[in-house]
Amino acid sequence: MKAQKTHYQSFIHLFIELVEAAKGEILNPVSAKLNYSRMIDKKSSIAIFDFQLLEAATNRFCKSNIMGESGSRTVYRAHFDEHFKAAVKIADIDADREFENEVSLLSKMRHQNIIKLLGYCIHGESRFLVYELMENGSLETQLHGPNRGSSLTWFLRLRIAVDVARALEYLHEHSNPPVVHRDLKSSNVLLDSNFNAKLSDFGLAIGSGMQHKNMKMSGTLGYVAPEYISHGKLTDKSDVYAFGVVLLELLTGRKPMENMSSNEYQSLISWAMPQLTDRSKLPSILDPVIRNTMDLKHLYQVAAVAVLCVQPEPSYRPLITDVLHSLIPLVHVELGGSLRVTEPVHSEDLH
Repeated sequence: MKAQKTHYQSFIHLFIELVEAAKGEILNPVSAKLNYSRMIDKKSSIAIFDFQLLEAATNRFCKSNIMGESGSRTVYRAHFDEHFKAAVKIADIDADREFENEVSLLSKMRHQNIIKLLGYCIHGESRFLVYELMENGSLETQLHGPNRGSSLTWFLRLRIAVDVARALEYLHEHSNPPVVHRDLKSSNVLLDSNFNAKLSDFGLAIGSGMQHKNMKMSGTLGYVAPEYISHGKLTDKSDVYAFGVVLLELLTGRKPMENMSSNEYQSLISWAMPQLTDRSKLPSILDPVIRNTMDLKHLYQVAAVAVLCVQPEPSYRPLITDVLHSLIPLVHVELGGSLRVTEPVHSEDLH
């Protein structure tokens, strides 16, 4: 017990040192075919796409245009013309509230690390969401798909982590009211052609002013914070916990839940934690793609951040702003890093 406390205190000291050190498309002709509507309130204007336009752009939702599938949701590549390509997601037919929530929130958010919602379509009982196209798909596919992370260097992984932290910092600190994403996971982190990351899927997101008690418990196994599972307690620290899991995925290349046998699963946190707190063992759990490619000091620093983010007790987890301050100095400026914590953004009240 004493040894565990000593480990935790050492991570706290390292984390504080990191934070202190850090502080020193145009639519062209297609647009003529779109209607623009104000949905939810008067502050957010958003395009309404004609169903026939989506059908033509996806070649009648051809299987060859499928970019990803999650549960009953499918995302298609849409080619409207030579200047305008996008991604079209078919929303769950029984999730009207999530659809409206996504449109309401994303139509008001303007941040370089949050996916752009271009518009939507309602056709009978079907619901469609149209987003900017992210050429490299999801972080989940890059890490756990056929390529097994081979395209993601150590520095790209660091930059992706910083991008996601920036998105969360915008939600937690610069949105009005503050927003908890509630479903951060690697499949909801999308990558553009240069591997810049953007946070997506805001159907479950919730503003701090909304009532939590009557809301159905949601989330993805392996990413959900323990206090949310046991007591239904939901705060910005719930997102920090999920961020820690994504950071561990980037470090290890492993999924958040691994199937050990037909009836047994092991969480990434329970598997990694003993090695994360032992510097001599830490390099052995790294994704082989990035092993021996980084400064060990940087590795220890990132591991310290991950350990703090996934602490069982929410009060022991750092604020996402402090996480961001600790990671930014580790990203090379020539690879897109910046010592500026948050880029200029346009924000609107989310009421």
